[in-house]
Amino acid sequence: MSHNVRVRHFVKPSRGTVFRGAMLAVPAASYGSKSSNDAQQKSELQVFSWWTGGGEAHGLAKLIVIWNKQHPGTPFKNETVAGGAGSNAKAVLAQRLAAHKPPDSFQGHAGAELGDYIKAGQVEAIDSIYKKYGFAKVFPQQLIDQITYKGHVYSVPVNIHRANVLWYNPAVLKKAGITSVPKTWAQFIAALEKAKKAGVIPLSLGEQWTQKHLLETVMIATIGPTRWNGLWKKGGDWNNPGVKLALNRYKTLLTYTNSDAASLTWQDASKLVADGKAAFNIMGDWADGYFRIDLKKKPNAGYGWTAVPGSGGVYDWLSDSFTLAKGAPHRAAAVQWLGFLGSRQAQDTFNPVKGSIPARKDANAKLYDTYLKWALVQWKTDKLAGSLTHGVVASNAWNTDIDTALGLFLQSKDVTKFQSALVASAKKRAA
Repeated sequence: MSHNVRVRHFVKPSRGTVFRGAMLAVPAASYGSKSSNDAQQKSELQVFSWWTGGGEAHGLAKLIVIWNKQHPGTPFKNETVAGGAGSNAKAVLAQRLAAHKPPDSFQGHAGAELGDYIKAGQVEAIDSIYKKYGFAKVFPQQLIDQITYKGHVYSVPVNIHRANVLWYNPAVLKKAGITSVPKTWAQFIAALEKAKKAGVIPLSLGEQWTQKHLLETVMIATIGPTRWNGLWKKGGDWNNPGVKLALNRYKTLLTYTNSDAASLTWQDASKLVADGKAAFNIMGDWADGYFRIDLKKKPNAGYGWTAVPGSGGVYDWLSDSFTLAKGAPHRAAAVQWLGFLGSRQAQDTFNPVKGSIPARKDANAKLYDTYLKWALVQWKTDKLAGSLTHGVVASNAWNTDIDTALGLFLQSKDVTKFQSALVASAKKRAA
């Protein structure tokens, strides 16, 4: 990112991933779209996504090159929708699906976010693709379990991001007398107190979706992955004391945050850490790319990381995945595309550029940078907890309910009312 020109960031509402640098708008005729020169082309592959800028676009471009080389008779038609990603792309996709003009494959977050498409009959189950390409052997069983809907899988995850990461500034911690990175809740509070006395922001925070992100990581750290995953099933006990304890801990953390959080993006909050104005920040691992690439900070020197205190051994995950659209105009090509996306070649090509790790268990670690090497080890050994903020465990409607309840809590700080609202929403939305 240039320091001389202010670049507009296009942010995914569900994740907040920054498109680094100028937006890379993809021309409508790019990558295999029809023109006067190929008007007689009998087949193509229409893929819909929001990967229009930064590492995402570069990673997709590399996949397109491989695809077109391997499938010269079925060129890739890149149907990306730029700007805002979640809002614009999903609105356009909804219109196309309603008009029965689907692409061959479209992007979505693995997990409950795809539920609306599944229930509407707009995507096909792809159990046969998993069997054909042996994905059950190369994807962790825990992952397959969490993306299975009523006994069937509907998407191929191309990457994995981690949400429960505590980022910190090593120099700030040293100056504040914080001699070790906190691993437990008690250690975390003690470190926040030292940072406060040192005159820096203890825990930087941004706008509401980042506050929801913080909430989910505190809950997972408090009640553990098994009880967390159980909350999203019918009969999940949102009234239990563990949830109340987590909400009270969350309330406590808010007292250590910056007063202007509501007006800051996640990048702004991360930059406070990078600039030495804050000690800690809790954010997904897309922050690694922001620190390393945009802000030119060196891993382990300019910034450091660990699991959110209390969640060591737990991977709060989210994933970009692709589907087989019902009524895909080039279904055979779409099946091949999904098989390709799940391959080691595709995942080790895309993810080092994107700044994420592959869903597969057999990645070539030599291709990944310092943070991602750590994440690869964690992914293989940790227990999994699906992300709320980023589409894994709850439907869009359930997420909206929680957003509303959280907004009211951020004003009132009333834990009892907040928990009651969460209980009511679960009774209404859990299937």
